[in-house]
Order: sequence, then structure tokens, then C-alpha cells
Amino acid sequence: MSEDHTNDARYKLSPFKPLSADQLSLKNKILKFINQHLNHSDHAIFTIYGEAGTGKSVVLSQIFNDIQTAARSDSTSDIYATKNIFLVNHPEILKVYQEIAGDQPHLYKKDFDRPTTFINRRHKDHLMYDIAVIDEAHLLLSRPDRYNNFDQQNQLTEIIHNSRIVILVFDENQVLKTKSFWNRERLEKLVQPYPHESYVLHNQFRMHADPKLVDWIDSFTHGKIEPIPLKRNDHFDFRIMTDAEEMYQLIKKQNDRVGLSRIVSTTGYPSKLDGGKHYIVEGNFKLPWDQYNYSSQSWAEKPTTINEVGSIYTVQGFDLNYVGVILGPPIEYVPKTDGVTVNLDKVTDSEIFKKRDDLTDPKKLKAIKIRLIMNTLNVLLKRGVHGLYIYASQPTLRKRLTQK
Repeated sequence: MSEDHTNDARYKLSPFKPLSADQLSLKNKILKFINQHLNHSDHAIFTIYGEAGTGKSVVLSQIFNDIQTAARSDSTSDIYATKNIFLVNHPEILKVYQEIAGDQPHLYKKDFDRPTTFINRRHKDHLMYDIAVIDEAHLLLSRPDRYNNFDQQNQLTEIIHNSRIVILVFDENQVLKTKSFWNRERLEKLVQPYPHESYVLHNQFRMHADPKLVDWIDSFTHGKIEPIPLKRNDHFDFRIMTDAEEMYQLIKKQNDRVGLSRIVSTTGYPSKLDGGKHYIVEGNFKLPWDQYNYSSQSWAEKPTTINEVGSIYTVQGFDLNYVGVILGPPIEYVPKTDGVTVNLDKVTDSEIFKKRDDLTDPKKLKAIKIRLIMNTLNVLLKRGVHGLYIYASQPTLRKRLTQK
């Protein structure tokens, strides 16, 4: 396997990775925003919007490193001696940030935490933090959740109340569960009472794909099957597969060649949090779902996970060199519209659709549930840097996707 350092998730989120002009402009705007509001406001919020792969987390990583360097070593800075925190709700990404902290002089592992842990501690010690940085804010809970030990109504509201400045990244197309249901309208309504600014990142940094292919993915995850771009791209390998086992063998070859290549899947297969193995079977293909990762190394970087099927719980926020995506049984072809939809009766992940009191209209709730599943598909389809392979479980969809 290649030992290329670019396969290391720490490199991809490194606070020293070069930024594009757009990213650098954003970083400077945020640092200016911090200087303007640190001593002049009870609470202020800066929101970064951007699709998957637009480099949001890299900007956050650099900004937080700059903040903590100034807070701990620059007595001439207004940020000196401030109390700051970096929050992320994704346990696999949290592991990467904590690894990075171990290598940097002014970043400590305790600087990185889960939102629920931070909120519950503040309810006990009542400390006010100066700056809270939130990665993957679209994963924040927007209703109480006993499973996550969160008893309040909204995690972002709680973080704002315990921080003078909040910097967050948000992508409504990566909202994945009803208990963390957000959209841009709801977010903007929440931040409206406070001084706030926002910035939109547009450029796709992860996928070395033709922009027309990214557009095709966006259309597909919004229910439309457009003609697949035929332009050959030597930097990105895109294939529709008719056999899941063949796709797996191709992924294994790519993994042997360059590393960091994995099979992933949407919901639609046996799935229970009972500690046992639950298999995805498609013809000759049979692999277990990703197992709970107790190690400090992220799931995607563990060599043994080539023998598992990844999910949104293990790959969201991560780069893979090549990704093979299984469109599970819920993803169905609609002949009448020549489009694609979600059969909610075939969704097997019970964690996705938790009941909530503010989502009761049956028609709206169905639309939201379909959107959430399509969002998981959007996340999975945009993991690959150098290649994407797609296999559809439903025979009619599989046949439609192979048509020119």
C-alpha cells in the first residue's frame, strides 16, 4: 500500500495546509469578526456555508490553531488568555482533531470536545467561553435526546449561551436525522437576534471530478436522473457497476495500489446496535457493516476496514481515494418521472427517524424523511477524491443507470 502522507486524515485537516484564495479570504474575515466582537458583544455568530468537499473544515482547523496560538503565546493579542473550544459531533472526526492536537505546541486534546459534553459541563460550572468553533454543525441536535444525554431543546442555542463568539460550518444537504433536523431557514432564524455574518464556499476541493459530474450527483440526490457526462476525465474514475462483488474487487485493487479506498452503503440492510455483525448481501457480495471503532484511529484509516462496509457514521467528513457506493433497497427508480425516490418502508436504520413534536404534518414529514435519506446518499457519493463507483440494489434502477 502507498505510504503517501496525503492519505493521512491529519494532513487533510492540518492547520498548516495551504489555503485557496477563497479560503484565505474567509479566514481573514473570520479573524476580523473575532477582533470586532470579542470585547464588544455578549454573543456573535459567524456561519460558513458550503457543500461536501468545499474545504470548510480545513479553514476551521487553521483558524482554531491561530486562535489557540495567540491565546497561549501572544500577550500583545486581544485573544491572549481567552478560553476557547472546538466542538464536533462526529466521533471519528473528533479522533483526528485530537491526534492533530498531540502534534502541535499550542493545541491540547482537551481543546476538542463533543457538543453534549461541553453543554453538560457548562450547566455545572457556568463558565463562559470566549470562542466556540463548531465543525459539522448540521449534526447538532435540535431536540432533546436521552441517548446522547442531551436534555435541552437545541445544542446550538446552548453553545451560543455559553460562548461569546460562535464560528460554525453548516450544509443543509448533510443533515441526516430528524433529531438533528435543520435547514438554512431554521438556522438563520436562530442566529437572527445576534450580531452575525456568513460566507459561502463554492469550490469543490475533494473530488477531482468534472464539475458536470458533481452536478449530476446533485441532481440525482434531488430525484432527477440526468444524462451521465461522457467527457473522459483522466483524474477521476467514474463507473456504474452491475455487480457489487466486482465493485468490491475493484475497490480492493485500488486500495492495494493507493490505499484509502472503501465500500460504503446507504440504509436498507439489517442494522441493529446489538454488538453483533449484520451483513450486506448483494448476489455474491457479502460483507458486514462497519463495526464500532473503539480505537483512536479513524475507521477509514484502519487497514482492516477494507473488509467492512462503511456508513455515514464512519465516513462523513472523510476523504477516500476511491469509493464504491451501494444504493440500498430504499433507493428506487420512478418510471413515471424517469427519476429516483426513497421507499421509506425499506429504511432499516431506526436512528434516522426519531419522532419529534414540531414535525407532525404527514406530507411535510414524508418529504423531510426522503430528504434525509437523499442527504446520506449525497454524503456517500462525495467521498472519493479520485474515483466513484455506484451499484444499485434495485434491478430497475441498476438497468436505468446503465442506459446511455
